[in-house]
Amino acid sequence: MWVATVIPKPVPPVLSVLTSSRNPKQNSFHFRFSYRPLNLKVSATKQQQQLPEPKADKKNPSSSDLGWLPAFPHVLIASMSNFLFGYHIGVMNGPIVSVAKELGFEGNSTLEGLVVSIFIAGAFLGSVASGSLVDKLGCRRTFQLDTVPLILGALVSAQAHSLDEILWGRFLVGLGIGVNTVLVPIYISEVAPTKYRGSLGTLCQIGTCLGIIASLFLDIPSETDPHWWRTILYIASAPGFILALGMQFAVESPRWLCKVGRLDDAKTVIRNIWGSSEVETAIQGFQSVIKNNGVNVGSRWLELLEEPHSRVAFIGGALFVLQQFAGINGVLYFSSLTFKDVGITSSSLASLFVGLANFAGALCAVYLMDKEGRQKLLIGSYLGMAVSMFLIACAIGFPVDEELSNNLSILGTLMYIFTFAIGAGPVTGLIIPELSSAKMRGKIMGFSFSVHWVCNFLVGLLFLDLVEIFGVAPVYTGFGSVSLLAAIYAKYFLVETKGRSLEEIEMSLNPNFSVRDK
Repeated sequence: MWVATVIPKPVPPVLSVLTSSRNPKQNSFHFRFSYRPLNLKVSATKQQQQLPEPKADKKNPSSSDLGWLPAFPHVLIASMSNFLFGYHIGVMNGPIVSVAKELGFEGNSTLEGLVVSIFIAGAFLGSVASGSLVDKLGCRRTFQLDTVPLILGALVSAQAHSLDEILWGRFLVGLGIGVNTVLVPIYISEVAPTKYRGSLGTLCQIGTCLGIIASLFLDIPSETDPHWWRTILYIASAPGFILALGMQFAVESPRWLCKVGRLDDAKTVIRNIWGSSEVETAIQGFQSVIKNNGVNVGSRWLELLEEPHSRVAFIGGALFVLQQFAGINGVLYFSSLTFKDVGITSSSLASLFVGLANFAGALCAVYLMDKEGRQKLLIGSYLGMAVSMFLIACAIGFPVDEELSNNLSILGTLMYIFTFAIGAGPVTGLIIPELSSAKMRGKIMGFSFSVHWVCNFLVGLLFLDLVEIFGVAPVYTGFGSVSLLAAIYAKYFLVETKGRSLEEIEMSLNPNFSVRDK
């Protein structure tokens, strides 16, 4: 899900109150269609990490499989948050010069970078706060509450007449995005049917890609109209209103409803989006988790230091460290220069090519996520990213023919973005809530994304200095090496979660659960 941003020097990091009804019957779409514990030691054996194989699907393979459809509208509404994320990633890249000129800090690259990167400070704080919000309010109400900073931030930015105002606007937007990046994977993982959880979860990545592409198209007039930036920031407030209204009709997470004692509402949601045959089995699983894990008593941040939550928090943080230090920020930042070498001088056109490669990879992930599984997709993704990085490094470091070298650089860049969008982007955000316990899911996700934003900032901050000191080829070789390390990590420290309910995964990975008859 997690696309980094392209931003200008010298700090190039980076890549929303309504109340909900307590009765899901009134505000939901209706469709009718007839390991053991994870071991973090390098010497961990495959047997220790292996979950039982999921039961085979006994449905007639020739029949139309529409089991994903009842949950799709709700997931689609949630993915509007990712569209906003992608939109705000790209919306300031083009018109930043016009903003600086109109607000009086033109030529000050530090302040220009600050206008873009203040977004990350807000996102970090939003990520930290999100876990507690979703535990107390549930997903729907948190989504609606989060539209307040998203809408206000966009409007404040659009009406800004000083540096302070644009900074406050961007900070508020970042605050909302920080909450949403945590909230969307949790919501989708808890609402989507087990069989389609991976494919529906990939809508996060697709939403982000579409948001980036939309912002790039809307940025085009900013090249000739110095005041166009206000218009596109006003437009940024519209998806927030759509999200707030749409969530009024979306279902609440049945797991959260069960946790807070709204058992009848939970059954109604399950019946509407998973089917009547799943109600009893799902409720039994939810209640088993509550009984064994004490979910109803709430959670504390210090519990992240306790087993088994500390292991999953470590895995989540490590996955985002590897994702960011595999170089997605740097590649996106440097891609415009790579395209210029082959005659594509328009930065918007270059970014559009990158956005289309990203979107194509996300579409492939929709098909592959539940077919091949998370672990295999993540390994293949990082291997593809490593090959792409080494290809670009060789093309730059050992140029035989200038035209051939430039073409190989373009190929490597598009391959990198494509393979990132297949696995490293969507899988990282999806697998962490799947491995997390129900009790600590919100806080583990909040911690993991806080690590994401810190690493996002550091890579963006250091990338240009590293290129200046060592050159592009050595830096890209380093990115490729980290990608290889990430593939190895995914091979030996992750388990496959495809085809298993969140409760089955938690019972298998948590040694505190009592042994049950199968």
